[in-house]
Amino acid sequence: MEIEVKKAKTENLQDCVKALDHSTLSTTYFPTEENRIYVVKEAIDSGNTYVVFYKGECVGFLYYMEQGAFHSFPYIHLIAIKEAYRGKGVGRKLLEFVEHKLFETRDKIFLVVGEYNPEGKNFYKNLGYMCVGTIPSLYREEVDENIMMKVSHKK
Repeated sequence: MEIEVKKAKTENLQDCVKALDHSTLSTTYFPTEENRIYVVKEAIDSGNTYVVFYKGECVGFLYYMEQGAFHSFPYIHLIAIKEAYRGKGVGRKLLEFVEHKLFETRDKIFLVVGEYNPEGKNFYKNLGYMCVGTIPSLYREEVDENIMMKVSHKK
């Protein structure tokens, strides 16, 4: 597989916006293209966003906040892969790349995944994340979010 991960740049904006298309994340939280452009621009401008290329094409991104969980631990805020590349291991490679980077200085990583997204929850469980709680209506009324945590086992 020809996968490469790089720091996101402004020139990746449109490809990252397309990665959100046709996803439950987009349908639930970013229903308009204007919403998607805004959140992706914010992500890229933060300096904490990586893009993944498959055979030279930018097919997704991951945005994290360095101390976004409890003001102490990295928080994976967004991860999105273009629809045609989902289920092919691209998202896994991107997440593993960022985890490796974050675990150099931290021992825990957090994220939330919506109850509406059981496939996403299983994806994270298979990568070693454990569900540590649920927050009812965290971002949207009647949309419960599962808090998931991964612990580094490096000593």
